[in-house]
Amino acid sequence: MNSPRITQKAIARQLGISPSLVSRALSGTAAAIGADPLTVQKIRATARELGYVPNPAARQLRVSGQPPQKRAADTSAPFITDDFLLESPAACALYHGYASQLPIIDYHNHLPPQEIAENRSFENLTQVWLAGDHYKWRAMRTHGVPEDCITGTASDREKFQHWAATVPRTLRNPLFHWTCLELKRPFGLDLFLHEGTAEQVWNAGNAQLAQPEFSARGLLVQARVEVVCTTDDPTDDLRWHIAAAEDDSLIPQLLPAFRPDAALGIHEPATWNAWLDRLADAADLPITDWSNLIDALRRRCDFFHQHGCRLADHGLEQAYADDCPPETADRLFQRARRGEALFPADVRAFRSALLFELGGLYAERNWTQQFHLGALRNVNTRLMRGFGRDCGGDVIGDFEQAAPLARMLDRWDRSGKLARTILYNLNPRDNEVIAAMTGAFQDGETCGKIQYGSAWWFLDQIDGMERQLEALSNL
Repeated sequence: MNSPRITQKAIARQLGISPSLVSRALSGTAAAIGADPLTVQKIRATARELGYVPNPAARQLRVSGQPPQKRAADTSAPFITDDFLLESPAACALYHGYASQLPIIDYHNHLPPQEIAENRSFENLTQVWLAGDHYKWRAMRTHGVPEDCITGTASDREKFQHWAATVPRTLRNPLFHWTCLELKRPFGLDLFLHEGTAEQVWNAGNAQLAQPEFSARGLLVQARVEVVCTTDDPTDDLRWHIAAAEDDSLIPQLLPAFRPDAALGIHEPATWNAWLDRLADAADLPITDWSNLIDALRRRCDFFHQHGCRLADHGLEQAYADDCPPETADRLFQRARRGEALFPADVRAFRSALLFELGGLYAERNWTQQFHLGALRNVNTRLMRGFGRDCGGDVIGDFEQAAPLARMLDRWDRSGKLARTILYNLNPRDNEVIAAMTGAFQDGETCGKIQYGSAWWFLDQIDGMERQLEALSNL
């Protein structure tokens, strides 16, 4: 295994200083850069100890004043090596010696359980790679690709060609690195995807997809995934989880997670009432008042628990913890059940009451509850009307988080009903808010009872992950 080239960023991390200061210290005198001579001396000594070697092109530019001779771009040169992003010997040792061999326990995802249970074989790269991926859809729209060639009736091969043409324009976006990573693992393709390589990638990828190890389960096994917890509505009959549990050969283990967002959708009475009717059927219980609603959700929690569920998940704009006694909640329930539109304050009150009850149900079953906070959803009416939810029309919201979240957690804590909790934020301004909040509600009995969830969605990239880790470490 070759050691990675030590970068200026790695030196800056080791010393806890700005990368720009490291760059200036390694390229000029202390007087010229206006820095403390002892600091410059320390930076250069550390660079020597770590084996830092300047970029040859940058060195030539400094010495001769002329840039190096241009070379034709090598579109097949790999940069996703075994040491990608590992910037020190310690990082290599920790990753290769420990982390790389650990299994994946995926407790939050949106994988289709039917495809795993039935072990779907994918027809082609578009089906496994582009179908349902709103990250790629957004990039393709930004690149000017017609919607018909993204989510419409164009052939899978044509859609893939448009994606290949889009990939080079995603440079510096995680989509670029993800694409290179996914071509290398599991397909073993060490090249860049662009218009000129699209045919080669299409043929090579499709040939491998025909093999058993590239089925839905096969891909998960290759990635060492041992547990998959899907995201499931309370009305789901969990038929695919049940079928998977009866299949002794199935790896990974397929488990449900309870996602009752629809129960909180009282701001849209027609949609909410239709969902309540489905909930009543699933729970085998007429839902005519507030207490019926809680009883129906309790029955569904029991059903999910029976089939391996130990997690609940909520996608919320913000936490809700307004005062709303049961009689008020029932009055709001009756109005919405009649199809009446509620005022925003009433919606907040109802959600507050329902979340409190749900948290109690989770605590009773020793579940872990997850809260994904801060998404502003479906901002584009045209996309929403044409393609529905989860098609790329969601953005980062700027909702208040600290005060309502503190009240919500405190209500459960005071009543002895605070379950293990994982908190995720979508707006990076809330990193320190969430990190600090976790420390305020630990109970001294359960190790890490309140957790700061990993960087999520728009923050699920290297800068977002590093900032999340820094906030958690510092607070």
